[in-house]
Amino acid sequence: MSAARSQNRKLGILIGVSLLALSLPAHAQQSSKLRRIGYLSVRSAPSEREAALIQGLRDLGWSDGENIMIEYRWAKGKPELLPQLAAELVRLKVDLIVAAATAAVQAAKNATTTIPVVMSPAADPVGSKFIAGLDRPGGNLTGMSLMGPELAGKRLELLREVLPRLTHVGFLALAGDPATNLFVKEAEDAAQKLGLELQPLLVNGLGEIDGAFSKTKKQRLGALVVHGIFVSFPDQHRRIIELATRNRLPTISDQTEFSDAGGLMSYGPKIEALYYRAAYFVDKILKGSKPNELPVEQPRIFETAINLKTAKQIGVTIVPEILARADKVIR
Repeated sequence: MSAARSQNRKLGILIGVSLLALSLPAHAQQSSKLRRIGYLSVRSAPSEREAALIQGLRDLGWSDGENIMIEYRWAKGKPELLPQLAAELVRLKVDLIVAAATAAVQAAKNATTTIPVVMSPAADPVGSKFIAGLDRPGGNLTGMSLMGPELAGKRLELLREVLPRLTHVGFLALAGDPATNLFVKEAEDAAQKLGLELQPLLVNGLGEIDGAFSKTKKQRLGALVVHGIFVSFPDQHRRIIELATRNRLPTISDQTEFSDAGGLMSYGPKIEALYYRAAYFVDKILKGSKPNELPVEQPRIFETAINLKTAKQIGVTIVPEILARADKVIR
């Protein structure tokens, strides 16, 4: 090989290495680009639910401030603000939106048909017409189903076990929630099968809760099923439990937070597990999967909680057989 050819070869290698070196920082910069995740919730501040989602993301290699940036939007107990907050996230051009609970899912769905939306969860995404089906959701939504309305019968059965003479039950629900009609219908059907008479009590907010409890007295209701959405509104949540305790009215809802706060009982999916699992959908979408390719999942873990302190306050006896089946007993 001539000296000229050797020199040209060395020069070519040097140029190639230089070009590679120049391309590496650009590649590293591209791979380390922050992905933006919108988080839309009707609640006021982070809780154990958000902590479960963050942990799920971390376990899959995503860390807020390192390779993802989470844009939180809190409606602070005012669902009417959700459309505006969803529109803000769309304007920010986030890579996807995590919508916490049914009302937030509705707002996100109305705000965009292109940005992927992860439900974490929604009460009944098929019945609410958010998706076409669990296996093939279609559109830009996927995530977790709460399976809320379908569990109405289980809660009424538990009430009947605790209160064998129960004949009339109230169902306290939020009129503005997209899934309210589904919840009420399932509860009415379940009550009929159990030989119970169910009275829906629909309220629009905190100002109507006292009036709803006045109706429980007039109609001589022996127990009250409380729509789980109220747990998202601290003022309403506390007022419901305060009035139920004062009126010695047994209550049941679908989230352990309800029993922790003083409600008599709760039965439903373990909510933190749903938020943790929602991270799986975020991970898949950020890595290139399309929402309509990811089947919506239903809860796998359910839990029963009983508050014995409240039972004592309102004069209800919980027999040992029922306590033995409870996953959590608050004493």
